[in-house]
Amino acid sequence: MSSETQVPVLIIGGGIVGLSASLCLSYYGVHSLVIERHSGTSIHPRARSVNARTMELYHGLGIQDRVREAGASISASKGMFSGHSLKEVIEAKPRQEGPRKFPLAGIMESISPVSGTFVTQDMIEPVLVDVARERGGDVRFYTDCVGVEQDGDSVTATLKDRESGVTSTVRADYLIAADGAGSPIRTQLKVPTTGRGTMGHLLNILFHADLKSLVDRREFSICMVIRPEVCGIFTSINNSDRWVFHLSYDPSKGEKASDFPPEKCKELLRIALGMPEIEIDIKSILPWEPSVRIAELLQHERIFLAGDAAHQMPPWGGQGANSGITDVHNLAWKLAAVLKGHASKALLETYDVERIPVGRAAAEASANGVDERGIISIKKTPTVVMGWLGKILLLSGHGYCYTSKAICVEDKSPLGGLTWRPWTVPSLFLSLDGRPGSRAPHLWVEHHGQRISTLYLFGKSFVLLAGAEGASWMEAAKKVSSALGIDVAAYCVGPEGDLVNSRGVFEAAAGISSQGAILVRPDHFVVWRQRKHSSDHQAKLEHAMRQALCLQ
Repeated sequence: MSSETQVPVLIIGGGIVGLSASLCLSYYGVHSLVIERHSGTSIHPRARSVNARTMELYHGLGIQDRVREAGASISASKGMFSGHSLKEVIEAKPRQEGPRKFPLAGIMESISPVSGTFVTQDMIEPVLVDVARERGGDVRFYTDCVGVEQDGDSVTATLKDRESGVTSTVRADYLIAADGAGSPIRTQLKVPTTGRGTMGHLLNILFHADLKSLVDRREFSICMVIRPEVCGIFTSINNSDRWVFHLSYDPSKGEKASDFPPEKCKELLRIALGMPEIEIDIKSILPWEPSVRIAELLQHERIFLAGDAAHQMPPWGGQGANSGITDVHNLAWKLAAVLKGHASKALLETYDVERIPVGRAAAEASANGVDERGIISIKKTPTVVMGWLGKILLLSGHGYCYTSKAICVEDKSPLGGLTWRPWTVPSLFLSLDGRPGSRAPHLWVEHHGQRISTLYLFGKSFVLLAGAEGASWMEAAKKVSSALGIDVAAYCVGPEGDLVNSRGVFEAAAGISSQGAILVRPDHFVVWRQRKHSSDHQAKLEHAMRQALCLQ
């Protein structure tokens, strides 16, 4: 028996990226249907944290506290080590006192109002499912997408319930393919990929073993063990009794995944741990290949690739899930704007132009410094050191700018803008200085008696932030909003502004004068900047809005 359902957006893949897409769409009032072939959420930890940029987005969606609570049992960990056994390495470390924070937490205070948090994929996905359903999203597990077709008006997917065998069809205005590294939809579309390809062969062994007395106050993130009998990497999950070991094997020597049944893996784990008598309970063994594959196109008419389907990368840079979440955040507001008639379909074409370079940079940074086995290297060679520098710049999830037809180009004279660029960590290292294409600056301000970050103002609509003497922009924003039928929130920032801050602080952070302004789109990115006084506020702002929505 077959039936047909209609939905604005169909999401194939109910992992962390697909579920985040559903939440982002619901935030903009767009209904979605999520299809996942597995019977439930992930039982494997995989990703072990989300970065500050992802937490900014989750804060905007109102789920930051639930995500932090989900990962509350995980001890903060840092440090990468190597040795002949985990016991040998950890016993050589002194025990530390006091609480431990997420890496670079101190530096992050000037970059973002929130910090990243430790939370594994199996912990966060149930939260996302619950919230998606609470907010009207339809999430269906144990369902296969067996085929996709599209025409000029819609996408039609054929679905099969894996338990009953019943098939059905869904017609959607658009489809997001968040169906993983092996993406059947990407394969069906015959999308070419670039990148280094497969870099190694590993077994992801999730196991329980009580190591609390060993690692207490000596928590670690990664420990490489290289011995004649076994080679691999321990990654901590809760730094108590839950761990993953990435065991390297070599097909060129005739080795294959099936050569490592649970009992064999237990034997190798005891050797790698340096604890021959310890009790080990293996929960799962998953073969995987650290790889770099970047889809050359993300948009295929009404179908969009996101997450691992768009850019597969090794996990060593902590970029995989985080990059996928920012993919769908970039896409969701654009789909909503087009579906509501606020933007032209040309806006959707900017998804490729904006996200492919970011995905490629994250994938390459994640792969740099990886050894011949596909395992992260901690050797202090020039190649490895440069690889780690690239990873550090992406650690927070910032440090990139968009360039597309929906971002207004500005005159950078004189000296390429150096004369009005603040000498701060966000500006100098991450380009968070108010330039078009960058994430808008974070500053603490007072609004209606409450201390908030400027980032808390963004999400639902376009936002205009003007300098202390930018009152003329407020009236211009009202007129442009009325002319286009689109909400444009507007605020003056300064000692006597709508957003109260010390004189000159916002202007310095945004690279404008007290009569200048920046326009920020719903995903927190600056689309236009007027650095100085303007003689025609309304015309310039309307031109910027039309370009941002591809209405020119």
